[in-house]
Amino acid sequence: MEEKRRHKRLDLDVAIQLERIDKDGITTLRFFHVNVHDISRSGLSFVTEQEMEIGTYYDTKIQIWTKEVIDAVIEIVRHEDLPDGRNKYGCVFIGLSDTDALKIDIYQIFNEI
Repeated sequence: MEEKRRHKRLDLDVAIQLERIDKDGITTLRFFHVNVHDISRSGLSFVTEQEMEIGTYYDTKIQIWTKEVIDAVIEIVRHEDLPDGRNKYGCVFIGLSDTDALKIDIYQIFNEI
């Protein structure tokens, strides 16, 4: 099967905290943790027991391999039910600084060496 993604996915085993952003652009006080499955310059996927809706937005902080924290806004774009009852979600970065995107690019380069 041909790869259609513009950016290569990289495994990243971390837990991140999500904070939902409602339609008025206000974040709710509901936080929860998810386990990141992989990350790329354009988005990430994660596994959680939480039920989430496609098309919703979350503010997140992702601690990367260097222990630095990337601040990003993500949109849920895909959902898959896993056999163990958990949910796998695919997300795209809506708000990600060029500096933080570069950190992901550098991580990819080091993983390919």
